[in-house]
Amino acid sequence: MKKVVFALAVSLALTGCKEDVASVVVPVEMTDDALGHYCQMFVADHPGPKAQVHLKGRAEPLWFSQVSDAVAYMHDPEREMEVTAVFVSDMSHAESWSVPGIANWQAAETSFLVIESDQLGGMGVPEALPFSRREDATAFVADRGGRIVQWGDVPESYVRPAEIGMSGHAAHGELMQ
Repeated sequence: MKKVVFALAVSLALTGCKEDVASVVVPVEMTDDALGHYCQMFVADHPGPKAQVHLKGRAEPLWFSQVSDAVAYMHDPEREMEVTAVFVSDMSHAESWSVPGIANWQAAETSFLVIESDQLGGMGVPEALPFSRREDATAFVADRGGRIVQWGDVPESYVRPAEIGMSGHAAHGELMQ
């Protein structure tokens, strides 16, 4: 009887470990086939940082042509599925604005986001530019304006300007070098 109880206890403990391991979400490398959730256009065809949102019960992430679109998605009161992870391009390690990278992802909540700069996103609207290093975000702000915020501090009014108003946005449309 003791052996059966011990075997059952070990089995339950291992099952719990298996669930913990299975719940770790990792970023997916972006391919040329990735379609933007809102625009249904190829994400790679647009310059600037991207985002991927992982949902419980879905194998593939939702792709976003701009980080600010992913922030808007997170603010969406009609979103029904549970979000398990959000990853954003790491512009600290991007080759350039035009080539943000397909594999240099960082967890959104650890990024330093520059908002309110004169750099528009890949879809031509205000962007939240993610950096893994604060000093890179600070240098960007010194060059292009804006301010640094954390993922949870991007105002909904910033990512939904058409619905709430364009206050605080620069709209020069110049590209980051």
